[in-house]
Amino acid sequence: MVLLRKIKERIKKIIPKSKEKKAKPATTAKPKKRVFGKAAVSKQKDAVLLGTQEVAVGKTKFSTPAPTKETRLIMEELPVSYGKDKIALQIRDTHWLHTYWEVTGQTFERLKHQLGIAFNGARMNLRVYDVSHIVFNGTNAHRFFDLDVGYANSWYVETAPGRSWCVDIGLLLASGEFIKIARSNIVYTPLDGPSSITDEEWMIPEEMFARLYGMGFGFGRTSPVGKAWQERMKQALFSGALASPGMASMASPVKKVPKQRKFWFWVNTELIVYGGTEPDAKVTVQGKEIPLRPDGTFSLRFALPDGKQVIPCKAVAADKLEEQTITPIVTRETK
Repeated sequence: MVLLRKIKERIKKIIPKSKEKKAKPATTAKPKKRVFGKAAVSKQKDAVLLGTQEVAVGKTKFSTPAPTKETRLIMEELPVSYGKDKIALQIRDTHWLHTYWEVTGQTFERLKHQLGIAFNGARMNLRVYDVSHIVFNGTNAHRFFDLDVGYANSWYVETAPGRSWCVDIGLLLASGEFIKIARSNIVYTPLDGPSSITDEEWMIPEEMFARLYGMGFGFGRTSPVGKAWQERMKQALFSGALASPGMASMASPVKKVPKQRKFWFWVNTELIVYGGTEPDAKVTVQGKEIPLRPDGTFSLRFALPDGKQVIPCKAVAADKLEEQTITPIVTRETK
């Protein structure tokens, strides 16, 4: 009994002390300091750096770039007119041309004042000239034709291939007189097939031509008859026998080939005469009739010896009502 009483008194003494400890405010107790090692501090700094980088990368990945300044295209319409009388000509294909023009109101007023009553019956007209192989001066075209274009400001013109063309825009009066307002540039319609001209531009030495010509028929260097044939062809070419048919005085007196020495040298010249007319006309050169190509053109190749060469060329219309004669005169002097 005595022991039990002593235990109860001891418990009473302990319980009040614990209550007082619990009643103390938490602010009065100083927090204990945690001490990190060097490795722990380094790991903490790395974690902070990695966290900062991840946040920066995340912002970049899901960010929207700032809008750039918009570039606006300003579309400006071409002017209806430029206030100038002008006509232009261009090629569409081998058979067709396209032309467009502008005639100012001031020009119409001026013509109306100049022509008076005749202006009332005038029509806008397109005059198309064939100016192939000539220096066009407005009056020497091979031929021309008219097109009534009304109130249009552009037109497609059907022509022939392999020719040069020029057009005028103007007024065609009731009397048939044509009043030019503007003249276009000159264009050339391309051929619709291979050129029939084989010697004007792509000329080769005669000896080479003979060799190539022989090879074309199987008379090459390996052929048993090739060498003899080439010698005959060479002699014929050098003697002038293969020049244009029907033309005299083809050989030059200064063409000499030395035989005793290996070094040699000779010079000769040729003359090319070409022209054109209506396809159904009759053409003679030095009094001999020559054939025309389908478009009315022709070309002849002459040897040109020293001296004066007179080559009269005459064209007669199919109805024999008109004829023209042109006579080239060429002089050669070799020194």
